Amino acid sequence: MLPEWVYQQCPEISAMHREAAIARQAQLTKPAGALGRLEQLAIELAGLQATEQPRAARVPIIVFAGDHGIVAQGVSAYPQAVTIAMMANFASGGAAISVLARELGSSLEVVDAGTLAQEEMADLITDKPRSGTRDFSVEAALTPAELAFAFEAGQRAVARAAANQPDLLIFGEMGIGNTTASAAVAASLLGSSAGEIAGNGTGVDVAGRAHKARVIDAAIALHGVAGASPDKILCTVGGLEIAAISGAIIAAAQARIPVLIDGFIVSVAALAAVRLNPSCQPYLLASHQSAEQGHRLVLRALNVQPLISLDLRLGEGSGAAIALPLVRSACALHNGMATFAQANVPDRPS
Repeated sequence: MLPEWVYQQCPEISAMHREAAIARQAQLTKPAGALGRLEQLAIELAGLQATEQPRAARVPIIVFAGDHGIVAQGVSAYPQAVTIAMMANFASGGAAISVLARELGSSLEVVDAGTLAQEEMADLITDKPRSGTRDFSVEAALTPAELAFAFEAGQRAVARAAANQPDLLIFGEMGIGNTTASAAVAASLLGSSAGEIAGNGTGVDVAGRAHKARVIDAAIALHGVAGASPDKILCTVGGLEIAAISGAIIAAAQARIPVLIDGFIVSVAALAAVRLNPSCQPYLLASHQSAEQGHRLVLRALNVQPLISLDLRLGEGSGAAIALPLVRSACALHNGMATFAQANVPDRPS
């Protein structure tokens, strides 16, 4: 169903560089473990990047946008027209992720992976097999061919970014209705009820969240996808931007590029990617735990620990962008601090 490259093994972590990073951390002028998780973050990056000096300087941001037929069931607080309007906002530099990209010195690419836009928009890349998914409450959201196209759109985006030799990648998303699709994917992958997973999304109230959960549970039962294969789940209740991010995560890991994972929707895409290709899991660095109630369960399933928790629920890659300075600090401290020998500072007694 999916292209063969999706299942190809990702490079193993460089044990030599990881051990060298551990040894260096032990010699830096600080008490052992004093920098907490920043130390482990630098060690992980050294092994993933196969280098003695882990880096987080060049970090492109790629936002994938898509529309969702499930919006017809009244699961969103915002109209579907917002998706296209926000793409224009990205292009003009007015969105939150646009501001953060400028602050970080990161390039920002926006990919129309499946919106309802009928014409290509300036300064955006259009790479989609159809305009919006089908309403998965009555039929499968995507065909196998459309799903495969979305995965390859993600791979193509990584190939464009890889030309500039990035240190990390950040993926974001935009699409009215995509918290519903993501919750449906997560519930199906985890064998959970939608009530445990579905959150408030763009701001639905308690009754709206309950309605969203009922729609998801009914769709999962209709299609019988609880515990099904990840590709079948993505076809049935997924989204084009979600699938594109899954493909992009696998492609990045295969190119030895770590990914700073954003919030709930990107984390769900990451979980689908790991279920399809477990060898990509070490390349996932969790940026934050969002306010979406199912995010904690997805992060636990990914076996990752987020760097921050600020009750964010914007998407767009914004949480990962906000966490990036922490990653850069971890690298700077690891690479730039003096050792006890260099600083002529007495070390701990052996």
